[in-house]
Parts: sequence; C-alpha cells; structure tokens
Amino acid sequence: MPKIPPKPWPTGKAELVEPLVARVLAPNPSPYTFTGTQTYVVGEEHGPDCAVIDPGPNEGNHIDAIEAAIAGRKIIAIMCTHTHRDHSPAAAPLAERTGAPIVGCAPLVLKSDHPRADEAFDETYAPDRVLEDGEQMRGTGWTLTAVATPGHTSNHLCFALEESGALFTGDHVMGWSTSVVIPPDGDMGDYMASLEKLMARDDQTYHSAHGEAITKPKQLVRGMIGHRRQRENQILRLLGERARPVEEFIPEMYKGLDERLIPAAELSVTAHLIDLDRRGMATAEGEVWRAV
Repeated sequence: MPKIPPKPWPTGKAELVEPLVARVLAPNPSPYTFTGTQTYVVGEEHGPDCAVIDPGPNEGNHIDAIEAAIAGRKIIAIMCTHTHRDHSPAAAPLAERTGAPIVGCAPLVLKSDHPRADEAFDETYAPDRVLEDGEQMRGTGWTLTAVATPGHTSNHLCFALEESGALFTGDHVMGWSTSVVIPPDGDMGDYMASLEKLMARDDQTYHSAHGEAITKPKQLVRGMIGHRRQRENQILRLLGERARPVEEFIPEMYKGLDERLIPAAELSVTAHLIDLDRRGMATAEGEVWRAV
C-alpha cells in the first residue's frame, strides 16, 4: 500500500501549481483517494473567468473552498473527468450556487450488488454538455481540450491545457498509485489503449485527481504499461501451472498485500482475465479460469 504523507495536508486551501492552475484538496482521504480528491481551477489568477475540473464530493466546506479559489471569476464550465462519487457530486450544488454549466464526461451509473474497490457512481450527475474527444472549452487565456481515455471507467476524459502543455488526468494516471480497473464498466483493453494514446502525446505535466504533479509523464506511463504487462504475464504463468479461481491468484501475485486492498486486486485480476478471454488466451468454466 502506498505511503500517505504525514499531516497536515493542504485541505481546503488553494495552491497555485502553475500560472493558470490552482489546486484545492477535498476532505475525503481514504486508501483509494490518497490524501483526498483534488479539484483544479483553471484560468488567469486575476482574470475574468475560469473552469473548475473535478469539483469533488458534495461537502459544504469543500464547495466553499472552491468558491474562495474562484475569487469572483465567472465559471465558464464545471468539468468532470468521470462520475465516481469522489469526483462529480459537487458539480450540481456548485452549478446551483454560480449558474455555471456542467460540461465534460457522459453520465454513467452502474448498479452492482458486489462490494466495490473504489467509489460508486454518482447518480446526481447531469451534464449540460457532453464533450467528445478533441472538443474544447475556451476562456480568457486558456483552452481545455477533451482527451477520451476509457478504461478506469468507460466515460473517462482527460483535459489538456493547451497553453501550458498540462494534462488533467483524473484517475487515469496518478503518481501515487495505479488506477483501479473494475469490470464490467472498467475495461483493461481500453485502459491499455488509453495509456498508449497518452504515450503518443507530448504533454509536459500531468495533474491528477490524487497526488502530486507528474513532471515526467512519459516515463511514468511507460512504467505503467510495463507493470500491466508484467501482471498479465504473471496470470498466464499461473494459468499455465493449473486452472484456478480469481482469489487464488492474489497470494501469488500480491505478496504482503494490505487486506483492505484485496477486493481491488481481485477485480484487477478479473479485468486482466476478461481481456485475455477476449483475446483467446484464457477462458472461464464457472468461477475457475484456465489457459487456452
């Protein structure tokens, strides 16, 4: 389990992370959110307008902190990378307070009786406009371009700040941890393709929803692709030894894993197995998986 830095964390404070970008940390730390969800305010510090990216959980103190960071500017758009409950629920109350439109990813609610290894989906999310890959939002001195990156969720978007070369990566790429890919909506094949898509770009910095800015993005993404391929090879090796259910992969693949993260590991292995099945390399017989 990644080590969370000691308190105090800058919860509720606007931090200028680059000339056009301020960051506000929400009060929702957890094993899956690190020190909390980071909301970004994009625009000239003393300009007339801005955008808010990933407004976060519906917490009154956090919404107050976002308004303080906006400092009287007009919000051109409240933009959400995806609809997990640590990212988008504050969109509606912030829109009600400010009159700003909600723009970004498509709505998505996935019903499941199974325990989740991350936040459930936000049923309140109702965008005024859904951005397609390559569509833009513009304000005074800033331009944000939607970059479709399905995998963590099918509706996940990143947003590229054209003026600085920064990319707001939501949960697709994070510096503190790998992204959780949970079937049936999370898709390992899509996730890998989205990582390859970022490798082909020339972004200078990543600002993710959790953790510090990533200043060597290609190096990190290359490592993430290698890590996922290593996991896939481990699964194929274990299947080559014998058929087994998902839970029997975990002790072999994740030595000394925190018990709280076992559900996430099982779901990640399941996502890999589904992808291998799709590619004709594995198949399931009931709850038992075997090599093809």
